[in-house]
Amino acid sequence: MIPRYSRPQMAEIWSPQTRFRIWFEIEAHACDALAELGVIPKSAAETIWAKGGAATFDVARIDEIERETKHDVIAFLTHLAEIVGPDARFVHQGMTSSDVLDTCFNIQLTRAADILIADIDALLAALKRRAFEHKDTVTIGRSHGIHAEPTTFGVKLALAHAEFARCRARLVAAREEVATCAISGAVGTFANIDPRVEEHVAAKLGLKPEPVSTQVIPRDRHAMFFATLGVIASSVERLATEIRHLQRTEVLEAEEYFAPGQKGSSAMPHKRNPVLTENLTGLARMVRAYAMPAMENVALWHERDISHSSVERMIGPDATVTLDFALARLTSVVDKLLVYPQAMLANLNRFRGLIHSQRVLLALTQAGVSREDAYRLVQRNAMKVWEQGKDFLEELLADAEVRAALPEAEIRDKFDLGYHTKHVDTIFARVFGDRR
Repeated sequence: MIPRYSRPQMAEIWSPQTRFRIWFEIEAHACDALAELGVIPKSAAETIWAKGGAATFDVARIDEIERETKHDVIAFLTHLAEIVGPDARFVHQGMTSSDVLDTCFNIQLTRAADILIADIDALLAALKRRAFEHKDTVTIGRSHGIHAEPTTFGVKLALAHAEFARCRARLVAAREEVATCAISGAVGTFANIDPRVEEHVAAKLGLKPEPVSTQVIPRDRHAMFFATLGVIASSVERLATEIRHLQRTEVLEAEEYFAPGQKGSSAMPHKRNPVLTENLTGLARMVRAYAMPAMENVALWHERDISHSSVERMIGPDATVTLDFALARLTSVVDKLLVYPQAMLANLNRFRGLIHSQRVLLALTQAGVSREDAYRLVQRNAMKVWEQGKDFLEELLADAEVRAALPEAEIRDKFDLGYHTKHVDTIFARVFGDRR
């Protein structure tokens, strides 16, 4: 985790103190279940909660013990025994390290998912507000980066809203899939611990029992979780790339908010660069990069190995912290985005009516001209606009073959800009429903 790209609430999930607190709660809830089953004294479970629950775990002391034991869970249990006293002998009865580590990791991922879902909700709200603000702001749609036909800036934002709504649904599903608990002991057979302990711990921690844990929780769950984060990051990049293009000097239809006192370049005082969306593009690359090692973690040896462990110690915090920061930054960009409708209209009209070529093509075919001939007639006039700077409407009106098929009034009618936006309400209703 890099502080520059971290927000406190998400970073705290991955702090050592939070991790050890979760470890303690897993162990203590297991003790409660063991006490109810008569395996350990109820007084011992009460003492464990009373002393351990009030403790602030000494991270430095745990690290000191681990340097000797070379085992993080044993180091924690040793430190917990120093706090609890003799009743600590009842902690970790029939359990194995992965019961604690995997259950904790899934708790951390579900907490991280909750923050990310809230982040997406904030982004969706910003996109919806700006989409309705620019619902009727006409702009040029582009294919291959080239002027195609008119759309509205609100439709662009509605597209992003629909995309992030899908992202949210995927993340909710990924959260549910990873929210499992394993308290099944060595190789996952429950030989030394009753399955009811797992059920109790899972219920207390808001998880579901893992059907078959084989000592570790199956990593296909985690692969799907991190793959989902990668898809969300890709959607972040798609919108960021759109904004970066729109901010180019030659386009300048929208741009990131430029704050008073902000500097764009150490050398050129005139610069206003799309630094936030460029940053988002880079962060998205990193989040996507974490998905592949998560997939490679699926293939563990037999009932358990720890080849996944070092990977998850890195990708768990880094992927969630980075995406949290990216979603918050993108929300701010959308919320403050400067939009220039006059520039959009000027760019739309830059090539003197070429954007209406399809309507003329269709009109010619409906007037009885073959599609091949209609395409030839429209294209030859369009090329004069590209190559000689001519006006498309004037060229069509002066073309005898075109005029032989279409009267002047019908040709002029095909240049109505409003024709292209007549179904915007339908699109918005599909995306947002009937409510603003």
